[in-house]
Amino acid sequence: MAKKIVVVNAGPRAGFNTDTLLKEAAKGCEDAGAEVVRYDLFKLERYTGCISCFGCKKEQNKGHCICRDGLTQVLDDIRKADGLIMGSPNYLSNFTASFRALYERLVFQSLTYNVETPCCNQNVIPVLLIMTSNAPDTAYTELLNGYKDTLDKFVGPTNVLVSGDTLQLKDYSKTDWELSFFDPEHKKERHETVFPQECKKAYEMGKALLA
Repeated sequence: MAKKIVVVNAGPRAGFNTDTLLKEAAKGCEDAGAEVVRYDLFKLERYTGCISCFGCKKEQNKGHCICRDGLTQVLDDIRKADGLIMGSPNYLSNFTASFRALYERLVFQSLTYNVETPCCNQNVIPVLLIMTSNAPDTAYTELLNGYKDTLDKFVGPTNVLVSGDTLQLKDYSKTDWELSFFDPEHKKERHETVFPQECKKAYEMGKALLA
């Protein structure tokens, strides 16, 4: 039976940086023989982050978020998966609110508040976490290390791929304001030279998820 990989896109823009890297990572998984199930969080029915109901802290619901909404099927599939790939652009120095909603519920359902066994997750799986950002690759190292540490503990061993200094628009001249924080031509050049290399890396990291 083929292994199952869940791919989650927490970005809103089809065909742009995050979406492209996730597709490459997914292709790596498929070429390695896996079945890929993809979710685009911005297309799901209404959902929220963790509502702190503590329903997952009852033995009958152990490791299961009991909130029923647009994220329910995503969480159910992750619990049965053999690997997880999540990607998000950086919005205001963090992942998107959509990513945070999934992240809160994915992690909190397995948190026991027990010193001896802090995590009750019974399906430890490898994770690939992808972040795209307008800032340089190293700008959010501390932030990513924090996410990696938590995912390591509550989901499974996590690798991180960062694509920084990204091209946000195909034509920056169509905006009304002068965007003087950066050089649009530099970003375009980077997108044409470096980003394809990052796509190849995403493919290889996706393929390695099955190793």
